[in-house]
Amino acid sequence: MDEILTARSDILKAIAQPTRLKILELLRDGERCVCEIYPAIAEEQSNTSRHLNLMQNCGILARRKDGVKIMYRIKHPEVLEILELASSILKREISGRSDLLKVV
Repeated sequence: MDEILTARSDILKAIAQPTRLKILELLRDGERCVCEIYPAIAEEQSNTSRHLNLMQNCGILARRKDGVKIMYRIKHPEVLEILELASSILKREISGRSDLLKVV
């Protein structure tokens, strides 16, 4: 049981970082080359590659070589569902706070 909890925690930790969230949002529309990813998220290539490798090692991303290019894609579309759930929670929290401010 502890191994499963640790593995689940690793997946959530791999997602829970702003640069990685930017990467996942970019990959939402499909596979991209590293050469497209780092300029699109305004990060250095070495930093972007580190984040991509971490997510690939956790099973969030898949990669393949296409000549000299390294292509990345979201391996499991359920990751996007996790992001949608987080957005839904955030919207409800913001709405709740907004309602509270109206009372004051």
